[in-house]
Order: sequence, then C-alpha cells, then structure tokens
Amino acid sequence: MPMDYVRLGNTGLQVSELCFGCMSFGSSDWRPWVLDPGDAEPFFTRALDVGINFFDTANIYSNGASEEVTGELLRRHGNRDELVIATKVHFPMGTGPNTGGLSRKHVEQACEASLRRLGVDTIDLYQIHRLDPHTPPEEMLAALDSLVQKGKVRYLGGSSMYAWEFSKLLSLSEQNGWARMVAMQDHYNLLAREEEREMHPLCAYEGVGVIPWSPLARGHLAGTRKAVGDESNETTRGQTDGLDRHLYTADSDAAILDAVRAVAERHERPMAQVALAWVSSKPVVTAPIIGVTKLAQLDDAIASLDVELTEADIAEMESPYVPRRSNELGRPSLRP
Repeated sequence: MPMDYVRLGNTGLQVSELCFGCMSFGSSDWRPWVLDPGDAEPFFTRALDVGINFFDTANIYSNGASEEVTGELLRRHGNRDELVIATKVHFPMGTGPNTGGLSRKHVEQACEASLRRLGVDTIDLYQIHRLDPHTPPEEMLAALDSLVQKGKVRYLGGSSMYAWEFSKLLSLSEQNGWARMVAMQDHYNLLAREEEREMHPLCAYEGVGVIPWSPLARGHLAGTRKAVGDESNETTRGQTDGLDRHLYTADSDAAILDAVRAVAERHERPMAQVALAWVSSKPVVTAPIIGVTKLAQLDDAIASLDVELTEADIAEMESPYVPRRSNELGRPSLRP
C-alpha cells in the first residue's frame, strides 16, 4: 500500500507512518545481531522505495557506526530534502570525563560528532536518549536550544522518562523561550502499556508526537521468541539480548501472546502485522519505530499498515494485560 505521511505532533514536519530504526545496522562487534555495513543496503533501499522518510538512530548504536551507515546509505539512495533523520545523545561514547551525559559540553560535542558521522549539516530531530540526573535540566535545555538557534538541529525530542519529568521539561522551555521538545520516544507495545496512564495523555494535550520503541516487544509479539528465560530461543538477538528478560516477565505476557495469535489467525496475518497494527491504531502514536534484521520483517511492518482491527480484536488483545509497577521499565528520575 502507498505510504501515508503524518505530522509529528503539532509541528509542520511530515513523517512516514513507520519510522525506520537503524540500531540494527553498524557493527556486529557491538552486538552479535547487528548487521555490518555491507548487509544494510537492501534494507534502506526497500524502505525508501515504499516511501519511508523517517530514520532513527543514536550515537551509541555500534559506537557511532550506525550513524555512519545511516548517513552514507541515505546520501546514496535518498533525497535529503524529503528525509527526516533523527539521532540521540546521552550514553557515554568513551571512558573519560565529559564523554556522556547531558552537560552543555557533551551535548554540543556529541551533536558535532553526530553531524560528522551522518554527513549532514543539520539533524532533523535531536533527542535526549535518557535523562541525566547529574545535569540541571536548565543547562541541558539551554544547550539544546542553542543547537536549534545555530541551525545544527531543527526539532528536539525526549525518550523514556516519567510524565512529570517530561512535563517539567516542557514547562521550563516555555518559561525561558527555548525550543520545546516535539516528540517522545517511549517504550510501548501490547506487553508494556504503562505509558497510557500519564505520558500519552500528556503528549496528546501538549501536541507531542509519540514514536514508540520496541513495538514488537523485542520479537515476542512477532512470535519469534519462546518463553522468557528459555535458552532455546532461535534468533541471535533472542539468545543474547538479556534486556528482554528485564522488560517482559509479567505473568500476563503469555495470555497476551495467545490473544495476539488468535486475532492474527482470524485475519490470516502474521502476529507481527497484527501487533504493529495495534500500536499504529492509537491516535497519540505518530509512527512506531521498526527494527529489522530480515527483509521479511520489514515487509511485515509495511503490510501492518493495511491491517484493519475491529474494536473486538483490540479488546481481546488488551484484556489480559495486568498493570506493572512503573519501575520495572527502568525509567530514570530527573534527580538522583
């Protein structure tokens, strides 16, 4: 189906209904499931061919190699004027002082380094990957605003924090006349719905676009993994990830997977298409971030845009969910 474009929150920026996550491309030395540069090109050409114009990476992915691969392949195959390139800053890029966090020094240095690796003059969407409890939020926000004023960054965004923290950042920016964050990259899928409590209503009220990470729960909702903790998982990521065992351990997970499987069978669709269609059906969601290491996974993501779920389908998949304690998601606090 033709790719549609939507506004990112209340901005005039038009992005595709799917955001192409580039964490999967860079160096297998960083993570064994990451594809090396020579294997990445078919994924980018396929994404561009179907009209995806929204690409998300981070400086920490493959220690910078993901930005290099993303920039090179988009220059080679894309039209820069149409593309929306997003990256992130926070995690340490070295072992010495001032190589991580959100101090003015690191934010400015990291932005310059990302610009060089991506090979662009301006980053379309620059996001804080996590909050830094050791840097005053005013310092961080002023540094981000200066990047916008200098033309090095067009839009700002955040990721994985509590709603009260995000509300404070939006308020501080408004009070000081600084550029506000227009996007929230949060953890959201059928196995992790805590953001529906406060973050998503806040984003809807403030006109902030939501671009969820891990919309397939690191493969669980695609049916590619067995039970959490089962070492017989077939995929390389399933065997080596580790983080999924922290994120997806609720007793209700198995019942949710069974419900997704049942709905998928009725629609005669793969589980991945149905689970992604559920995320995309939420009005607050701008575009789920899809991470793929096989072309068939990308095709499933594209096909998910054509899946029409009924209210009964949605209720069936949502009903087994049991609320989690928010600290199970590992979101940091603004202060120590």
